[in-house]
Amino acid sequence: MASPPVRRKRVVTLLALAASLAVAAPVVEARPGGGGGMGSRGSKTYSAPPSTATSPGAMGPIQRSQTSPSPGLNNPGMAAQNRGGSRFGGGFLGGMLGAGLLGALLGAGFSGGLGGIGSFIGLIFQIGLIALLVMLAVRFFRRRQEGNQPAMAANAPHARSGLPPQGGQNGGVNPGMNAGMNPVGGGYSGGARPEPVQVQPDDFQAFERSLNEVQGAFGREDVASLRRLATPEMVGYFEEELRANAARGVVNRISDVKLLQGDLSEAWREGPVEFATVAMRFQLRDEVFERATNRHVENGPQEAKEFWTFVREPGGPWLLSAIQQGR
Repeated sequence: MASPPVRRKRVVTLLALAASLAVAAPVVEARPGGGGGMGSRGSKTYSAPPSTATSPGAMGPIQRSQTSPSPGLNNPGMAAQNRGGSRFGGGFLGGMLGAGLLGALLGAGFSGGLGGIGSFIGLIFQIGLIALLVMLAVRFFRRRQEGNQPAMAANAPHARSGLPPQGGQNGGVNPGMNAGMNPVGGGYSGGARPEPVQVQPDDFQAFERSLNEVQGAFGREDVASLRRLATPEMVGYFEEELRANAARGVVNRISDVKLLQGDLSEAWREGPVEFATVAMRFQLRDEVFERATNRHVENGPQEAKEFWTFVREPGGPWLLSAIQQGR
């Protein structure tokens, strides 16, 4: 059995490794919304948008939203939260207690002194390290799969900017809207049933412009501009991410944003309010620097694929209301 000094050294080493990974892991997805799905899509918040040519695979669910899920809504992300307690705590620790394993892991229990507590803390950090390594590995292989997907042919219409104007098939409605014609999951904000709407070329230009302006404002930590470009809910999430960067002593600088490909997933109206969800694949220069010394820490992803949802009130501009990660 290891002596107390050896156990303490092991715990300190695990603490150091966990701290370094805890700092590095969020930085990899430091751009706005890069950490997971957030925001609101009206009555469709917890329904997956239809896939598109830009993002043909499944997408990440909305994980943070001020919109309450409708009763009976089929949402895998919410289901994990509703199966009794937290995803890691209740079932895992409850099973250990039921089987009497927690006491075994603690050795002689808390009466065993610091030796038992140290062993338990070491076990917890080992589990945390494994979880972090698995998460990083999943992200790595996911990006490799995305990198192997063929790009749209250079001579295809609107291949550079990606976001096509309406026209052609289905009476002028973008094919990406087909799956969005019928509402999914029930429950409509304000009691208004979603109705399909057409998105015009000017709207696509506004979406591309918003992509560049939101990324740039986040990189400058320009909250005033973010309030002009996004809903108050999204601005609140952006401010949380900026505060987290400040707490880590880093700043996320974003530049050279360029849309590579994009298309409409669905567009609809709920009462007087219009929504549009678009899939966008874009390049960017995503870098992280130490705030105090301006030392370059690391590069974030240089290409991203995301679904952005915009909302517009009558006579108003399109505002960013949700971001989800594409596949």
